Amino acid sequence: MTPREEIRKMKPYVPGRSKEEIMRKYNLKRIIKLGSNENPWGTSERAKEAIKRELNRIHEYPEPVNYELLNELSKFLGVEEKNIIVGGDGADEVLDVLFKTFVDKGDEVIIPIPTFTQYRVLANIYGAKIKFGKFDKGNNFKLDKESIINNITDKTKLIFLCSPNNPTGNLIDDETIKEIVESTKALVVIDHAYIEYSKKGDWTKRIYDYDNIIILRTFSKVFGLAGLRIGYGVANEEIINYMMRAKPVFSLTRLSQVAAIEALRDRGFFERCVRDGIKSRELLYNGLKKFNDIEVYPSEANYLLVELKNMKSKEFCEELLKRGVIVRDCSSFDGLGDKYVRISIGTFEEVKEFLDILKEIIN
Repeated sequence: MTPREEIRKMKPYVPGRSKEEIMRKYNLKRIIKLGSNENPWGTSERAKEAIKRELNRIHEYPEPVNYELLNELSKFLGVEEKNIIVGGDGADEVLDVLFKTFVDKGDEVIIPIPTFTQYRVLANIYGAKIKFGKFDKGNNFKLDKESIINNITDKTKLIFLCSPNNPTGNLIDDETIKEIVESTKALVVIDHAYIEYSKKGDWTKRIYDYDNIIILRTFSKVFGLAGLRIGYGVANEEIINYMMRAKPVFSLTRLSQVAAIEALRDRGFFERCVRDGIKSRELLYNGLKKFNDIEVYPSEANYLLVELKNMKSKEFCEELLKRGVIVRDCSSFDGLGDKYVRISIGTFEEVKEFLDILKEIIN
């Protein structure tokens, strides 16, 4: 059977390497995983206990809309419950529902690169025309706002602004976002997957100022629930209502719902992970700055982008894999090339061990 033309032509998303895959390939007993932007301190014990309690009910369908979860999110974010949509495949599902709801074949979307590649993947699947903006390499990857604004037409449906941006780690400044939002009637998607690690730049409550923005957030990072795949969007009530028509009814499982609720309630764990995540990022940044053969970029997320001066990213990652360390080869990100890698935070011990291992590979 022949697939749709859009599927035949598209480049698939390239995920980070898993621990299991690397352990099998290199016959290793231990892995330091610094490649997928996860929480190295794991998951709230309260969330784990909630999952255990819920196991006796997994023969029952979950609530299509869990109002207890919406209430906890409402308190956490400072927005009303009616402004929130929760997805069961992380923020990826919210993205997919966005395309289903608002994008017809031939419509235009604007994606500044380099950024999260799932935007491009979904645009191709749904037959949208992509116009590329850019994060300026020569200016510490500052967003070139003119590359966005000059691409806006009456066919533009979605504009993607990832802040902090993946994989570069930098925030898009408030004035730039404001200017873009006010220059269009298109829906501006502000991806805040990593905003908890930044002390500024949160646009979540600005949904009450603008009716053409949607904020994407997730439980996969600081909350330590990547394996349960829970994401959410925040927007005005009309946008949420339209998206709920296209969202799969039972996409969020019983286990996901109760884990998310308790993760939100366990503020002590959350605050420790934010604090220690920022400390780990500083430890990693300061350690990497000591190496002459790389350039490391400042970050507001839980990872750092590194440019290699005398080695290609594929070779660099392979050398680390042999030593039991996973980092992210960024050559699959549009607009970067083969000299960049992304390194996630680890526990303090993992970061120190990684920096020691790095001495075996580069100067």
